Amino acid sequence: MEPLSYDLAGPGGGRPSFSPYDVFMAEQGIPVYRGIGLYDVRELPMAAWVRMGGKGTFIELGGQDRLWGLYAIEIPPRAALNPERHLYEEMFIVVEGQGSAEVRRQGSAGKQAFEWKAGDNFAIPLNVWHRLVNNDSAPALLIVATSTRGMMDQFKNASFVFDNPFEFRDRFDGSEDYFRPRDEPESAPEVEGAVLRTNLLQDAARRYLPPVGDSGRRRLTPVMAGNTILGGHIGEKASGSYFVAEYHDGGSVVIMLKGKGYALNWPRALGPRPWEAGMGHLVHRQDYVAGGMVAATPYGGGWFHQHLSVGKEPLRERAITSPKRWRGAGADVDGGVAGTGQVCGVISYRDEDPQVRKDYKMALDNEGVQFQMPESVYR
Repeated sequence: MEPLSYDLAGPGGGRPSFSPYDVFMAEQGIPVYRGIGLYDVRELPMAAWVRMGGKGTFIELGGQDRLWGLYAIEIPPRAALNPERHLYEEMFIVVEGQGSAEVRRQGSAGKQAFEWKAGDNFAIPLNVWHRLVNNDSAPALLIVATSTRGMMDQFKNASFVFDNPFEFRDRFDGSEDYFRPRDEPESAPEVEGAVLRTNLLQDAARRYLPPVGDSGRRRLTPVMAGNTILGGHIGEKASGSYFVAEYHDGGSVVIMLKGKGYALNWPRALGPRPWEAGMGHLVHRQDYVAGGMVAATPYGGGWFHQHLSVGKEPLRERAITSPKRWRGAGADVDGGVAGTGQVCGVISYRDEDPQVRKDYKMALDNEGVQFQMPESVYR
């Protein structure tokens, strides 16, 4: 696997930050990875996380918009994490392993349990007791997105966040089918693709997606556990093809569920053709496999980003977004550079820098994958 870079990225470089959430991270005694993305979460260094009862690493990418946080957690074989509850939302993506989750309301002797395995995606409702159990003889590895940063920075009191007795019964009523997987997507005109209301996505790496849409992508928006901070979608692009470059506001990180590829990120000020402008050295390339990730809106947004699939199977992504998530129409091959001074914009294939296609074809050749983009989209 390719080596990881642990350099700090973005404005401010190595300047320390002392927000309540930054102080909280420092107090946990585990590593903090900072950058635009990472190749594979399995390569991250981890340390014992006493509060959680496993091993962990915080992940701070440029697209988290200082509203939410990410961490990777490893659960030892035949062991469990410590029970916890908290006043922040939480979403889990299982990278490796299998186990179960136990959920109960404050003061209740009864508990609900459901099983999870590699490829699953689930959300724990706000401020209920929960515990994750590893039922296997090998470690389990999960990526966890939370709204901890926003809550910590707003209330500036860890006890309020972790010891608050309030119950959000509108989000979790204790119903027995709360974690029953649902497979029936709904049409939703306000988003591209379809919506699926479920708190447990089983095998999100291979199921659920609707047919290919007008923009050439398959896309599904899960609505999970009544979340208001942690949104996002699941998208897929066929092997040998890639998405148009786009930019938008709001915090967004894309986590890979399946396939292999890379992302290009560059400041919008460089224009739609940074190589032609002599600025190609300022374009950041982040390679990734399943378990890798990249910031889609680095450093406050306004950067172009582009995802390119180079593996022999489709590239599937799980995007996690903040409330300011993009509500544009999506990639549009018939557009030009749109939305200048607005919240979103797209570079059509015909207007993109020719170096994008040249480098992409070279990457496909290295993987033994055939180029599948129709010539018509470049006209």
